[in-house]
Amino acid sequence: MSRLPFELFLALRYLRPKRTFVSIITLISIIGVALGVAVLIIVISVMSGFDHDLRDKILGFNAHLTITEAGSTMKNYSRLAGQLSKSKVVKGVSPFVFGPVLVETMGDTNRPALQDAPMLRGIDPVAESKVSNISTNLVVGSMDLSGHGVVVGLDFASNLHLQVGDHLSIYSAREIKKMKAAHDAKKDEAILPEDYEVRGIFDAGYYEYNARVVVTSLENAQDLYDLDDSVHGLFVMLDDPYRAPAFKKQLEKAFGLNYYVTTWMEQNSGILNALIVEKNVMFYLLFFIVLVAALCILSAQITFVIQKTREIGMLKALGATKLQISGIFLAQSAIIGVIGVASGFGLGMLALTYRNGFLHFMNRMTGFELFPASVYGFGELPALILPNDVAIICVSSFFICIIGGVLPAIRAGRLKPVEALRYE
Repeated sequence: MSRLPFELFLALRYLRPKRTFVSIITLISIIGVALGVAVLIIVISVMSGFDHDLRDKILGFNAHLTITEAGSTMKNYSRLAGQLSKSKVVKGVSPFVFGPVLVETMGDTNRPALQDAPMLRGIDPVAESKVSNISTNLVVGSMDLSGHGVVVGLDFASNLHLQVGDHLSIYSAREIKKMKAAHDAKKDEAILPEDYEVRGIFDAGYYEYNARVVVTSLENAQDLYDLDDSVHGLFVMLDDPYRAPAFKKQLEKAFGLNYYVTTWMEQNSGILNALIVEKNVMFYLLFFIVLVAALCILSAQITFVIQKTREIGMLKALGATKLQISGIFLAQSAIIGVIGVASGFGLGMLALTYRNGFLHFMNRMTGFELFPASVYGFGELPALILPNDVAIICVSSFFICIIGGVLPAIRAGRLKPVEALRYE
């Protein structure tokens, strides 16, 4: 004698595989739920991984706050940096010069000269180590910015075929102004750029930084931009990056309108907000896969009720209540939901575990890069499995599966014994 409640016992018995159309629909329902849950878990985890890794890369390369002086360069940056450093929440302050330049490699008979227009970042190496991880992300060479030394990104070096020890010509705004002045004065004057040596190559883990930033000393950058002893601004690192908005308000009250203060969130609001919106939109769109599976469950349950009309009549005649009859078909929906959600969860976890292995395999087999770093900014597909997201997906999917069986269960519970057995 089975110890299971008879509703669950009959639900399991009716779900035994048989060569009928209903069994095929049931199998399709389980596969649909499994695929829906798996795809949702994979996509939401990948989007969460994008958001998490992007924030890490941004915070690793950029400071939490950027302070610039309204309408001019910052001349009294040493005094201001000293004031900021007294705050308990400030971990580091570093002056910077940041702007576009034109660079050209030294060509020879074997290879032509190559040009690019990156952003030049002038830093104080000692102070910079407290606000970014450039020095700890070197893959080759050293953080030697003495003299005319520069450190470049991994993709920038690859694009221009640079190695440690190679030389670059850097045309700054100063040289460009001189060229324009000479041209306007119709003078036949040669304007020679500064020659810099590549001392190191860094990998920030994000394509935009690796391909678009060249780092040199603060003195070199000041000279290139004719800043004398002033800088473009200060980078400020806090003990908690999410304190930046609150600390910004404090600084604005203290400084008034003399300085502009921007947070890392504001500087990257476009891409960060886009990721959040995309994650939410993908969640709602992909949930329709589970809804389609729920419709399959509804179709299968309606067919079950029609097929089992005689059995329902007999159970009613033997004393079964409406709730017990409805419970049989709701239990079927629940079993389909449990199997589908569990299978989808396992499939999603498996796919996330081997996601990069699969991408590398497809790249080798097809020769097509499915996840190009130049487009997405990451060398590998990131993923972050958040228990809350997984729980919402699994519970919601299971709940939808239950809803798919509600109408047939109510219909079965309302059948009267005489009507159910009339044509038997």
